[in-house]
Amino acid sequence: MAVPKSSAEKSAKIDNMTLTLLDGGMGQELLLRSQHAPTGLWSAQVMIDNPALVHAVHRDYFRAGADVATTNSYAVHRTRLQRFGIEDRFDEMHRQACQLAVAARDEHGRGLVAGSLGPVEGSYRPDLVKPAEETAELYAEIARLQAPYVDLLLCETMSSVEQARGAVMGAQVVNKPVWLAVTVDDSDGRRLRSGEPLTDVLPLLDAFNCAALLVNCSPPEAVDQAMPLLTNQVCQVGAYANGFVTINDDFLVDGATVEVLEKRTNLGPDVYADFAEGWVRQGAAIVGGCCEVGPAHIRELARRLKE
Repeated sequence: MAVPKSSAEKSAKIDNMTLTLLDGGMGQELLLRSQHAPTGLWSAQVMIDNPALVHAVHRDYFRAGADVATTNSYAVHRTRLQRFGIEDRFDEMHRQACQLAVAARDEHGRGLVAGSLGPVEGSYRPDLVKPAEETAELYAEIARLQAPYVDLLLCETMSSVEQARGAVMGAQVVNKPVWLAVTVDDSDGRRLRSGEPLTDVLPLLDAFNCAALLVNCSPPEAVDQAMPLLTNQVCQVGAYANGFVTINDDFLVDGATVEVLEKRTNLGPDVYADFAEGWVRQGAAIVGGCCEVGPAHIRELARRLKE
């Protein structure tokens, strides 16, 4: 597939949008549709087995009203692929994730593509975080691969200041807007999952010229606590919460899969949209959904916040 041009000319510029609606979760939606048990490769496994399903999820989020497609590259890291003997597919899988998102965007006729840069060490594991200078090199490699396709780079689910610093530092090697998304403690949204105050990430915004700061993959109740700390920043702020009951200890061990996490039954589209409306009232300019938040939730957000 030929390298496409950026969609900057056919999409409204991010800075001029009054509200940007993100898509919902990719990994859990892909697992739901594939009806296969999760592996350590998570969403990357579905892309290997059924890339058309990835395209279909992107398409459905755009149809629901999303302005942004987030590439299915969150789990595509060399360390993870090494464990499954497929590190040689690293470059190919990043390009494929980008191409699938771009194809869905072009089919829809408008929108942006965000290149997902997930945690190198695994989600919610600040205990495994390596020095920022070391991980920055890994993120820089991903940024260079994705840059020809994406409109912005989204550093997602960063659970500590050092982890966030490594990601945004690495993303600086290409000339793309960088959005930083951090995950906060399930029971105290004023703190990162590392225990550090959420406000400790604020100096990174200026230091690395971040275009947006978001809270992601945390309970919406924790996001409620976090949002007042993010207002009045030099960049746009926002949130996209998850629909897990909690991130339990069974998941915080090596080799665990999302099979040990439980989906909430009390977070339907209406309830989730109530939370999101509150974030917008507090100044959020970017909202969407993370794990277990699907197209139906995004459709309700679009109905309330955009129509």
